[in-house]
Amino acid sequence: MRFRRSVAVLALGTLVATVWADTMQNDPPQRRELERADLSMSPNMQVITSISEFKKGETIPRHYHHGIETGYVLQGTMVQFPGRAATMMQTGSAFTNLRDVPHAGFTVVGEPPLKLLTVHVVDKDKPLYEWVK
Repeated sequence: MRFRRSVAVLALGTLVATVWADTMQNDPPQRRELERADLSMSPNMQVITSISEFKKGETIPRHYHHGIETGYVLQGTMVQFPGRAATMMQTGSAFTNLRDVPHAGFTVVGEPPLKLLTVHVVDKDKPLYEWVK
């Protein structure tokens, strides 16, 4: 009986560690999650609120989400997309990225860091970020 319980606890612990490791590996280190909650209207979706800070020289790779992302620029700066002139991402501007549509893919080139508040309404059983190769 103890042996079965030990095996069950070990299996559960391994599963949790694997899911956690996959989530952390897929997550940019600049993102700090503030809150996560199930979406009451849909048990298969969740709402995730985060703040991210990207310093000069850091790139936000092209990616997409399995749901909608909306956000607000807390602190703007100059950013540059490959092959294009640098442009200002304005403090106070808002943005929305639709389900499964690739976005980002720029590098911060301004001196002040880019700070973003994001809210994702996404599928629970999928990673938050899918990187475009």
